[in-house]
Amino acid sequence: MIPYEHKIQYYETDQMKIVHHSNYIRWFEEARCAVLAQIGCGYDTVEARGIVSPVLSVSAEYKSMSRFGETVVIDATVSYYNGFRFNIAYTVRDKETDAVRCIGETKHCFLNTDGKIVNLRRAAPDIHEKMCSLMPEEPNA
Repeated sequence: MIPYEHKIQYYETDQMKIVHHSNYIRWFEEARCAVLAQIGCGYDTVEARGIVSPVLSVSAEYKSMSRFGETVVIDATVSYYNGFRFNIAYTVRDKETDAVRCIGETKHCFLNTDGKIVNLRRAAPDIHEKMCSLMPEEPNA
């Protein structure tokens, strides 16, 4: 997958001249959208089929500060997927120095438009296969 890049804007900084912590959560979403679009499972594609994937939880651990004018590279990888739910792990790094700025995770599920849990294996086998393709290979036992 191609990592997502984000150039930090002035409005994303706070009085201390560093990126406000809430912006990392927005960047997680930007990176998630980019990764899913790369495999043909963008939100527009999936939602056109009556399937939504709300955020169930989000966590972020801030490692170092990002500042206006820097560019960050965000790696977003599916760390868990079972047909009903998926988790995405994020690592935000400074593009120039490779310093880790933040790590985090979002957890999601799949619902239909009535709010009922959806099993992608049955409801959308093609999307299920694409989601499986994002899972890391398990080492041989």
